[in-house]
Amino acid sequence: MKTISKIATCAFLVVAMAACALAQVADQAQDVDPQATVLANVTEGQGTVAGNTSDWQGWSELTLIPGGALFGVTTKATVITLGFTAGSTVDIANMVIYTTNRSSNVITATKKVTLGAKANPSINLTSTSVCPVQPVSLTNPCFVKLDAIKMALSPLSDYYFVEYFQSDSNNVSMRGAGSSPLAGALSGWQIDGDDTRIPVKGTIPVGYLGASPVFTMYVTNE
Repeated sequence: MKTISKIATCAFLVVAMAACALAQVADQAQDVDPQATVLANVTEGQGTVAGNTSDWQGWSELTLIPGGALFGVTTKATVITLGFTAGSTVDIANMVIYTTNRSSNVITATKKVTLGAKANPSINLTSTSVCPVQPVSLTNPCFVKLDAIKMALSPLSDYYFVEYFQSDSNNVSMRGAGSSPLAGALSGWQIDGDDTRIPVKGTIPVGYLGASPVFTMYVTNE
């Protein structure tokens, strides 16, 4: 009788321990976000920091993000990173991303791009909270992530990111980190004037030369 009692007690302990282990696994599973996104490049960014010597006051930069060069990374948002190698303050008057059909210059959608919830931010390149390594230079470039754009890029479309630099003295001395000979999939061109306010059914401005962008360095999923 004592033997049967010991066996029953042992069996009960085994069941209790198994139940406890299952409960811990369930708790751990609840702590894991099934929607968590692993940081990844959406397309190939610029491979090296080259820098430029242009005056940017009153100019727009247009960066083509071709749908055919997307990696197929699953994402619900897109983040564009800008790079700088000189200057104290960058004054951006407006930023936008245009969508077109593949190999088309007709705009099918537009979406504002922001930094700190502003489409017209001023970026303080002398601040260590913005650019940790000071002073900003070709050897110490500063990379600034813009706010996440709530849109997933599709290989069926092309995208044009455009930023317009305000016509002021701050933008005379600031410089981009791009113009890399290893441009990756990104390419762009510059136009004198504001090209961030083109409506749907309007057309992307001419002037594309296939050179690497001056400011747009990377496109990621967060």
